[in-house]
Amino acid sequence: MTRIAVTFALPAESSEFLRRLGNKSRADRNGISIVRGTIDHRSIEIIHTGVGENICTQRIGRFLENQQFDFLISAGFAGSLNYELQVNDLLVARNFLTLDLKHAQSSLSNVSIHAVNMLTVPALIDSCEERERIAAESGASAVDMETEFIARACAAHGIPLLALRVITDTPTQPFPAPPSVLFDIQRQRTHIAVIAKFFLAHPRRMPGLIQFARRISRARKTLSNALVRIVRDP
Repeated sequence: MTRIAVTFALPAESSEFLRRLGNKSRADRNGISIVRGTIDHRSIEIIHTGVGENICTQRIGRFLENQQFDFLISAGFAGSLNYELQVNDLLVARNFLTLDLKHAQSSLSNVSIHAVNMLTVPALIDSCEERERIAAESGASAVDMETEFIARACAAHGIPLLALRVITDTPTQPFPAPPSVLFDIQRQRTHIAVIAKFFLAHPRRMPGLIQFARRISRARKTLSNALVRIVRDP
């Protein structure tokens, strides 16, 4: 049976894909919580790496210890650094790619997908100016916060990697609030009280939060559909 690993940073990214799994079960390996399931007789193992270098490196290392997969997909959300990648666009990070791209291309032949360079950054990127600066310095088109560390672990274990991401924010459609309000990286969680306090103080920004929530919901579905097609490919 083909054995495939899929990583997400957070459950907010994975929930739609998890609903598509058959024979779903939960397990613990080396202190890491794993969701197991199948799609068309292919064995899938999913972990949430957390956000950022420290927690991601620890979790992916434990997850892959003494394991072998046919390939691993680093899945989740990404931010665009330019005006070409728009919200809900799918991308493959070609600079991290070690899986034969023909696999993904055949699976997604009827889906618009961008092959671009992606940069892993230590914090959420907020301003348009910061996005433009990072794009100019790195040559990347998108950013995430985990794939570089996942790629290192995959290389160490000889596991082919495909980084598949969906765009949720862009220079023209940024986050609805400062990143520190939306997510506490140190505690790896969103504080509802912090969000409520911010939007009570800035009520005019509330429509932006509602629109962002809708974007996230749509992005989850787009990502899940693409993942299912890839893992089903012979």
